[in-house]
Amino acid sequence: MSEENKHHATAAAILPLVGGARNVTSVAHCMTRLRLGLHDRSLVQDERIKALPAVMGVVEDDTYQIVLGPGTVARVTPEFEALVDAEKSAAAPAAPEDGSEPVTAGELAAQGAALRAERKARNATPFKLFLRRIANIFVPLIPALIGCGIIAGLNGLLVNLHWLPGLTPALTAMASGFMALIAVFVGYHTAKEFGGTPVLGGAVASVIVYAGVADVEAFGRHLSPGQGGVLGALGAAWLGVYVEKQCRRRVPEAVDVLVTPTVTVLVAGLATLFGLMFLAGEVSTWIGDAADWLLSHGGAGAGFLLGGLFLPLVMLGLHQALIPIHTTLIEGAGFTVLLPILAMAGAGQVGAAIAIYLRLPRNTSIRATIKSALWPGFLGVGEPLIYGVSLPLGRPFVTACAGGAFGGAFVGLFNQLGTDVGSTAIGPSGWALFPLLDGNHGLGRTVAVYAAGLLVGYAAGFLATYSFGFTRTMLTELNSAPAPAPQERPASVERAASVERAAQKAGTPGA
Repeated sequence: MSEENKHHATAAAILPLVGGARNVTSVAHCMTRLRLGLHDRSLVQDERIKALPAVMGVVEDDTYQIVLGPGTVARVTPEFEALVDAEKSAAAPAAPEDGSEPVTAGELAAQGAALRAERKARNATPFKLFLRRIANIFVPLIPALIGCGIIAGLNGLLVNLHWLPGLTPALTAMASGFMALIAVFVGYHTAKEFGGTPVLGGAVASVIVYAGVADVEAFGRHLSPGQGGVLGALGAAWLGVYVEKQCRRRVPEAVDVLVTPTVTVLVAGLATLFGLMFLAGEVSTWIGDAADWLLSHGGAGAGFLLGGLFLPLVMLGLHQALIPIHTTLIEGAGFTVLLPILAMAGAGQVGAAIAIYLRLPRNTSIRATIKSALWPGFLGVGEPLIYGVSLPLGRPFVTACAGGAFGGAFVGLFNQLGTDVGSTAIGPSGWALFPLLDGNHGLGRTVAVYAAGLLVGYAAGFLATYSFGFTRTMLTELNSAPAPAPQERPASVERAASVERAAQKAGTPGA
């Protein structure tokens, strides 16, 4: 089967399992997840979705998130959107007959409403909603950050080796161009996320990077181009959205097209120049100083906490809320010292998976899942191991976090001793982070510390899981041979077995 047909087949398999096109209200994706807005959550067949060969897991949040992995999700999403549009178009003439279909039955509607109310009460806190909206602004920028970061790393290597001096200025321009204008892109997506006109958000935020702001004085100081960075762009675009909405309510329609954009850019632009740029610049400086202080004074302790707590954030999908902090650090220092520490969480997960593989020699289902998910784990894609192995088992998830904590402590200790280990971009982790590494003592030492941190994370995750990841009862149940009947098997074993059966079915010719 060709790659295109494979992604189309994945989308076609998912659609009926989420209740069909009529149950889908929105479709989006991030680096690894297909994010669906749904009318009725009760129509979703979770276990059948999890059993699909391409699905690594599911996450329930304000949207229903299907973990497909990087690369795959970007190809499946347009296929899924096309199928949704086609099915809705085909079903449009039959809309008046909806009342006779089981999908709209009163019991299903009541059950779906109850589920939505329960999830809303549990998850829709103002703080979590705010974090999700901030993350939505930055997620579309990650591919450009990765690409430009890798080019910057390659360019730095060529400069240090004095190779290709005629090419390095061009690489510098390509690597730095996006970061020089990132405020514009942040402003655009901020306005889009908060319900304004995206191009007006970009226009207001572009004031921040305009060279002429050096002639503007605020709070007794001349401004600098780029002062305030992405935080200033966030504030400027949000203010622009507020002004635009007020104008839409009050300005007559006849002159709206002239007055609203002008007033939006004028009011938000002046507020940005004479207030937000200075304040955001101070906050950006504080974030950089705080990160330096945290690692120079907290060192191993700070790294232990960051590395140990990052996996729960990934599990909840809230790790993307850290993107503005990473971006601010990259703008200020050229790299973020937090990402390599947080990447140790994935190392703990890999070590735990290896221990599980060895502790369950008779459980072919879980071992098969680990075999398929381990290499993505080495490359920093931890969700297959989280949702397919450690989280369903319970205790191994905790011991994997412990492995990440010790790896983070190791890298944090070297930061405290004066060796900064940073990343020039965000997104990749694990081995995939090597091309993006940078620091204050040369690439060789930076790479050595990061690689040693990964080894510590692997070892700590392995030892913690092998020693403390299972009770005797768990080992007896999970190593049972022959396997018990499906209704008698632990949920974790049944989950892994369903994944294996689906994978075997997918590999059968003609399936």
